[in-house]
Amino acid sequence: MLLEGESSHEAEAENYFVSMTDMMVGILFIFIIMLMVFALNFRQKTDEQKDKLEIALELTEQIEILQQRINEEFALLDRADTARRQLLETIKERLQAQGLSVQVDEANGVLRLTENAVRFASSQSVLDPVARANVQKIARTLAETLPAYAHCTAPASCPEDAASNRIETVFIEGHTDVVGGDALNWPLSTERAVNTYRMIVETAPALRGLHNSKGSEVLSVSGYASTRPISLGETKEDYGLNRRIDLRFVMEANQRERLVQVQKLLIDMQGKIQELRGSDRTSRKGNRVGKGG
Repeated sequence: MLLEGESSHEAEAENYFVSMTDMMVGILFIFIIMLMVFALNFRQKTDEQKDKLEIALELTEQIEILQQRINEEFALLDRADTARRQLLETIKERLQAQGLSVQVDEANGVLRLTENAVRFASSQSVLDPVARANVQKIARTLAETLPAYAHCTAPASCPEDAASNRIETVFIEGHTDVVGGDALNWPLSTERAVNTYRMIVETAPALRGLHNSKGSEVLSVSGYASTRPISLGETKEDYGLNRRIDLRFVMEANQRERLVQVQKLLIDMQGKIQELRGSDRTSRKGNRVGKGG
């Protein structure tokens, strides 16, 4: 009887240990599965973070390149402004040496021919004898000065900063007072500009041979009627100041190719940013799904 009791007790103990072993194995198996899932998720997140880091590094490099390009453009514009300022001062000094009074608007690149240099009677576009003589002086001064700033046709002989020193256009701009209204003043201002242009190229025909990098003649004309007055008064003196000719100098900074490159770089950066946003949204969505019950 004792042996039977001991045998029964041992069997129960054995069954107990077997069930405990099975449970421990089951728990261990669950832990192994959880560890595998954790490892897979960790690897996936690590790969995602690595991809994001690589994209971020690429963006950083592109931003640095873009900043460099922008700095180069500002430097080019600064050199162009300096060259234009020097050009305007040179022309002004040479004209003043001939007794002509002119004004320089450096911010807008304008050489303003005052009424003492080129005077127009009210509602008239014809150059009087004094104005003709003064325009001839201006033409000869331009012929002496502008060729050094014209498009360089032989790249090997171009100075290093030629791109920022070139003239794109010299606008001969005609202006009127407010008398007569727009119907009269628009064609009147254009006629004043055209008559001045004709006298300039008649005096210095070589000026028509100056071209910009697009092959267009440097000299051009435009009329603004009474839309750009320099004096807002209503006296005869104010009207006389507004009846004038301006020479506007536009420097040629050949920026199209560089701006296209900058634009392409920006598009690439936008694509990288969208890629980062997309992966981030996918990651967040995955996290929400994983947490759902």
